[in-house]
Amino acid sequence: MQLEEKSIVILTNRQRNYFLVNSLSTKLSVKPYLITSKQELNLDNLEQIKPTWIFVPHWSHIIPKEIHQKFKVVIFHMTDLPFGRGGSPLQNLIIRGIENTFISAIECTEELDGGPIYLKEPLNLNGTADEILIRASLIIEKMIIQIITEEPIPTPQSGSPTYFKRRNPDESRIELEKVNNLSKLYDFIRMLDGDGYPNAFLEIGNFRITFHSPHLRYGYIQSQVKIECINSDLGGST
Repeated sequence: MQLEEKSIVILTNRQRNYFLVNSLSTKLSVKPYLITSKQELNLDNLEQIKPTWIFVPHWSHIIPKEIHQKFKVVIFHMTDLPFGRGGSPLQNLIIRGIENTFISAIECTEELDGGPIYLKEPLNLNGTADEILIRASLIIEKMIIQIITEEPIPTPQSGSPTYFKRRNPDESRIELEKVNNLSKLYDFIRMLDGDGYPNAFLEIGNFRITFHSPHLRYGYIQSQVKIECINSDLGGST
């Protein structure tokens, strides 16, 4: 099938991936459709589009069985699968002290992150979550182009899977008694400095101190902070 005959969907609920529509249209001469909500992700809509591929850089919901069985759906997961199936892969990698990972492009199946693998590309985990996610989006774009042009055959995952647990918002609280050095504190702050999770924070008395844009210096962490009253009755005038 020629490129001009193909129809592509980008399925994502993160604005950082919206650029893929215009970028891919210039590089492939195929303008992808963008789906950003659960309401748009339905069989009636997809049957009108008739996508050759549905690419999923980031999606927070289960993809219905009737969709991934009828269409070729490719999910991008930020671990070297089968290691690290499950939620919050970036945060779970950093908190474990892992410095490099792979982005795995996998076929969507009923088994969470368990589908066969089209290809993998390395990803360095230096910097804040936002910086890493931007790098990841650029790598995913290259992977999409490779999959469309080469049409690789996915191969089953090999090895025993390990699983990550999705983080909840309260886990953004810094527990100083569990942090024994600056490097670990810096990792905790930077892994939450991106969209999708609350920034790392401390609560002292009636105040919440939120950290973002951290930098690890020699002997200290430099960061921007926001200080808010937890009790709105104690807030200052605006």
